[in-house]
Amino acid sequence: MKNSILTAAAAVALGFSGAVAAQAQDRPMASDHAMHNPVTKSPDKMTQVPLARGKNSFTIKQAQSRLRKAGYTHVSNLAQDQDGLWQARAMHHGKWVNAAVDYKGNVAAR
Repeated sequence: MKNSILTAAAAVALGFSGAVAAQAQDRPMASDHAMHNPVTKSPDKMTQVPLARGKNSFTIKQAQSRLRKAGYTHVSNLAQDQDGLWQARAMHHGKWVNAAVDYKGNVAAR
């Protein structure tokens, strides 16, 4: 009885390890030649898009830098809000605006 239980357990274990090995071969692999899709966008592609709500990992200096790269000057009162957006008062094209940076690096103003 014990031998038959051990034999069955061994057969199941061997079958399981074979299935795991087969699954590992079927997994997609990362490519060194894949296109890079950065979370933070270049300044020419980061404006005029909806801002996304979410946890923002930008530091205050990084958020200020994103605003400046997008053409905002005199950035002041920069603070993170409850939606994860960095909010600031800034000058853009000669007018004072309320500007924001989301966790993807997108910038928008109103």
